[in-house]
Amino acid sequence: MALAVGSKAPDFTTNDQDGNEVSLSNFIGKKVVLYFYPKDMTPGCTAEACSLRDNYKALQKAGYEVFGISSDDEKSHRKFIEKEKLPFRLLADTYKSVHGKYGTWVEKSMYGRTYMGTARVTFIIDENGIIREVINKVDTKNHADQILGGAALKDSAKPKPTKKELK
Repeated sequence: MALAVGSKAPDFTTNDQDGNEVSLSNFIGKKVVLYFYPKDMTPGCTAEACSLRDNYKALQKAGYEVFGISSDDEKSHRKFIEKEKLPFRLLADTYKSVHGKYGTWVEKSMYGRTYMGTARVTFIIDENGIIREVINKVDTKNHADQILGGAALKDSAKPKPTKKELK
Protein backbone atom coordinates (compact mmCIF):
# COMPACT_ATOMS: atom_id res chain seq x y z
CA MET A 1 0.00 0.00 0.00
CA ALA A 2 1.74 3.14 -1.18
CA LEU A 3 0.80 6.33 0.63
CA ALA A 4 0.04 9.25 -1.64
CA VAL A 5 0.98 12.89 -1.34
CA GLY A 6 -2.00 14.71 0.15
CA SER A 7 -3.14 11.77 2.28
CA LYS A 8 -3.16 11.74 6.07
CA ALA A 9 0.00 10.20 7.54
CA PRO A 10 -0.92 7.10 9.55
CA ASP A 11 -0.52 7.64 13.28
CA PHE A 12 1.73 5.30 15.21
CA THR A 13 3.32 4.85 18.60
CA THR A 14 6.70 3.18 19.00
CA ASN A 15 9.81 3.60 21.14
CA ASP A 16 12.89 5.68 20.47
CA GLN A 17 16.47 4.65 21.25
CA ASP A 18 15.96 5.40 24.96
CA GLY A 19 12.70 3.47 25.33
CA ASN A 20 10.55 6.62 25.29
CA GLU A 21 7.22 6.34 23.49
CA VAL A 22 6.90 8.49 20.37
CA SER A 23 3.52 9.05 18.70
CA LEU A 24 3.22 10.90 15.41
CA SER A 25 0.02 12.54 16.68
CA ASN A 26 2.08 14.33 19.35
CA PHE A 27 3.74 16.32 16.56
CA ILE A 28 0.64 17.92 15.06
CA GLY A 29 1.62 21.57 14.64
CA LYS A 30 5.17 20.64 13.56
CA LYS A 31 6.61 19.50 10.26
CA VAL A 32 8.10 15.99 10.39
CA VAL A 33 10.74 14.18 8.36
CA LEU A 34 10.08 10.46 8.83
CA TYR A 35 12.79 8.50 7.08
CA PHE A 36 12.73 4.72 6.82
CA TYR A 37 16.11 3.05 6.43
CA PRO A 38 17.21 -0.62 6.31
CA LYS A 39 19.85 -1.08 9.03
CA ASP A 40 21.93 0.76 11.61
CA MET A 41 25.65 1.17 10.94
CA THR A 42 25.62 0.03 7.31
CA PRO A 43 27.34 2.23 4.70
CA GLY A 44 24.26 3.64 2.94
CA CYS A 45 22.28 4.15 6.13
CA THR A 46 25.25 5.84 7.80
CA ALA A 47 25.68 8.19 4.81
CA GLU A 48 21.98 9.09 4.96
CA ALA A 49 22.00 9.68 8.73
CA CYS A 50 25.18 11.75 8.50
CA SER A 51 23.70 13.93 5.73
CA LEU A 52 20.80 14.70 8.05
CA ARG A 53 23.16 15.18 11.02
CA ASP A 54 25.42 17.57 9.12
CA ASN A 55 22.42 19.64 8.00
CA TYR A 56 20.34 19.28 11.16
CA LYS A 57 20.43 22.99 12.03
CA ALA A 58 19.11 23.88 8.56
CA LEU A 59 16.38 21.25 8.91
CA GLN A 60 15.42 22.66 12.31
CA LYS A 61 15.48 26.21 10.93
CA ALA A 62 13.06 25.05 8.23
CA GLY A 63 10.83 23.76 11.05
CA TYR A 64 11.40 20.02 10.76
CA GLU A 65 11.41 17.40 13.50
CA VAL A 66 13.52 14.48 12.19
CA PHE A 67 12.92 10.80 12.97
CA GLY A 68 14.73 7.82 11.50
CA ILE A 69 12.95 4.47 11.72
CA SER A 70 14.09 0.92 11.05
CA SER A 71 13.37 -2.57 12.32
CA ASP A 72 16.50 -2.45 14.51
CA ASP A 73 15.99 -2.47 18.28
CA GLU A 74 16.52 0.36 20.77
CA LYS A 75 19.98 -0.87 21.79
CA SER A 76 21.20 -0.89 18.18
CA HIS A 77 19.79 2.62 17.67
CA ARG A 78 21.54 3.90 20.81
CA LYS A 79 24.91 2.56 19.55
CA PHE A 80 24.32 4.11 16.11
CA ILE A 81 23.47 7.49 17.62
CA GLU A 82 26.52 7.43 19.90
CA LYS A 83 28.90 6.30 17.15
CA GLU A 84 27.73 8.86 14.57
CA LYS A 85 26.75 11.62 17.04
CA LEU A 86 23.24 11.86 15.62
CA PRO A 87 21.21 14.76 17.09
CA PHE A 88 17.78 13.29 16.24
CA ARG A 89 15.82 10.30 17.50
CA LEU A 90 15.74 6.87 15.93
CA LEU A 91 12.57 4.83 16.27
CA ALA A 92 12.52 1.07 16.81
CA ASP A 93 9.91 -0.81 14.78
CA THR A 94 10.97 -4.36 15.60
CA TYR A 95 7.46 -5.73 14.96
CA LYS A 96 7.27 -3.79 11.69
CA SER A 97 3.85 -2.36 12.52
CA VAL A 98 4.81 1.16 11.42
CA HIS A 99 6.45 -0.26 8.30
CA GLY A 100 3.14 -1.97 7.53
CA LYS A 101 1.18 1.28 7.86
CA TYR A 102 3.60 3.12 5.56
CA GLY A 103 4.13 0.31 3.04
CA THR A 104 7.88 0.18 3.64
CA TRP A 105 8.29 -3.53 4.52
CA VAL A 106 8.79 -4.89 1.04
CA GLU A 107 10.20 -7.78 -0.95
CA LYS A 108 13.73 -7.06 -2.08
CA SER A 109 16.28 -9.03 -4.08
CA MET A 110 20.05 -9.19 -4.11
CA TYR A 111 22.31 -11.63 -5.91
CA GLY A 112 19.27 -13.59 -7.11
CA ARG A 113 17.92 -14.06 -3.58
CA THR A 114 14.59 -12.53 -2.52
CA TYR A 115 13.91 -11.47 1.04
CA MET A 116 11.80 -9.00 3.04
CA GLY A 117 13.36 -5.71 4.13
CA THR A 118 12.88 -2.00 4.64
CA ALA A 119 12.42 0.23 1.61
CA ARG A 120 14.50 3.39 1.90
CA VAL A 121 11.72 6.00 1.74
CA THR A 122 11.25 9.42 3.35
CA PHE A 123 7.90 11.00 4.14
CA ILE A 124 7.65 14.77 4.60
CA ILE A 125 4.62 15.44 6.81
CA ASP A 126 3.16 18.90 7.36
CA GLU A 127 1.86 20.54 10.54
CA ASN A 128 -1.61 19.05 9.97
CA GLY A 129 -0.35 15.47 9.61
CA ILE A 130 -0.67 15.44 5.81
CA ILE A 131 1.98 13.82 3.62
CA ARG A 132 3.44 16.63 1.47
CA GLU A 133 6.23 14.69 -0.22
CA VAL A 134 7.39 11.10 -0.60
CA ILE A 135 11.04 10.63 -1.52
CA ASN A 136 11.41 7.14 -3.01
CA LYS A 137 14.78 7.68 -4.68
CA VAL A 138 16.89 8.69 -1.71
CA ASP A 139 20.33 10.08 -2.42
CA THR A 140 21.95 8.91 0.82
CA LYS A 141 24.89 11.33 0.70
CA ASN A 142 22.71 14.34 -0.13
CA HIS A 143 19.44 13.46 1.55
CA ALA A 144 19.12 16.71 3.53
CA ASP A 145 19.43 18.62 0.24
CA GLN A 146 16.62 16.52 -1.21
CA ILE A 147 14.40 17.42 1.75
CA LEU A 148 15.28 21.11 1.90
CA GLY A 149 15.33 21.55 -1.87
CA GLY A 150 11.98 19.86 -2.31
CA ALA A 151 9.71 20.44 0.65
CA ALA A 152 11.30 23.67 1.82
CA LEU A 153 10.82 25.31 -1.57
CA LYS A 154 7.21 24.16 -1.69
CA ASP A 155 6.64 25.89 1.65
CA SER A 156 7.58 29.22 0.02
CA ALA A 157 11.18 29.34 1.22
CA LYS A 158 12.11 30.24 -2.32
CA PRO A 159 15.70 31.13 -3.14
CA LYS A 160 16.59 34.79 -3.46
CA PRO A 161 16.88 35.99 -7.05
CA THR A 162 20.38 36.36 -8.38
CA LYS A 163 21.77 39.73 -9.49
CA LYS A 164 21.42 38.59 -13.10
CA GLU A 165 17.70 37.80 -12.56
CA LEU A 166 17.11 41.23 -11.00
CA LYS A 167 18.40 43.09 -14.07
